[in-house]
Amino acid sequence: MGDTARGTVWERLKQGLARTRDGIRGSLQEAKGGLGPAALERLEEVLLSADVGPEGTAAIVAQVQASLAKARDADTVEAALEAALCSVLAGAERAFVLPPSRPAALLFVGVNGSGKTTTVAKVARLLARGGARPLLAAADTFRAAAIEQLVALGGEVGVEVVAHRPGADPGAVVHDALEHARTAGYDAVLVDTAGRLQTKRPLMEELGKVRRVVERLLGRPPDERLLVVDATVGQNAISQAALFHEAVGLTGLVVTKLDGTARGGAVIPLTRALALPILWVGIGEGLDELEAFRAKEFVRALVRG
Repeated sequence: MGDTARGTVWERLKQGLARTRDGIRGSLQEAKGGLGPAALERLEEVLLSADVGPEGTAAIVAQVQASLAKARDADTVEAALEAALCSVLAGAERAFVLPPSRPAALLFVGVNGSGKTTTVAKVARLLARGGARPLLAAADTFRAAAIEQLVALGGEVGVEVVAHRPGADPGAVVHDALEHARTAGYDAVLVDTAGRLQTKRPLMEELGKVRRVVERLLGRPPDERLLVVDATVGQNAISQAALFHEAVGLTGLVVTKLDGTARGGAVIPLTRALALPILWVGIGEGLDELEAFRAKEFVRALVRG
């Protein structure tokens, strides 16, 4: 992505985190005279309201306290908070690299409303613009609208879609997509699965079946098993992630809808709870509004704007 495009994304990320940032900056202003009990309590409240979580909040506040025993201005507290957040998010980012074995298989999972189908199309566009040949697999066969949506999005980004009729076996869709990808020379198959409710055990088991189809055809699990998480859900996403992790063995996260949530800090407990990296963040509904997650840029947008 060019500097101009990245600058635009950076501005949107800053705007999207404004609600979270406003609360944090308010607490920093209270800390101008030092991180006394009142300012400390306010910082804890703001981090908790941003869905950083009790454990993450405790870790961050402890680091800030350790480095700011004699803080005298907000800038100093601000810098210490940035450093603490970066420390907590160490290891939370991972750049996506297309695996050498072709076709690569990328499995996208998540609950209804997370933005999963749109994310699949966004990633396909990123890969295509990078010179790869992606193929989309419409394995969400429970809803005709889901198939239609992926087919329409595939047309918008110029990527072929393998789709069956509504109600078809998702495993059969994945099988046909992989076979087609091998014979036609595609570099990657991006699989859009149904927006399963994590409490529906039979549906979670079906995800395991889709994974096994990939293993049988390619001789390995899907190269990426990515959970698409709605940032506005906050810490509730942790329970989702745990069950999806159990079903397919997640390799990473994609966090969507960061463009207007007061819970921007939720990425911290997510990564801490499962030790999973965030590959991309969504900062809008447009097909170009997906950006590789960069912890330092995220923290700066969260604290300074």
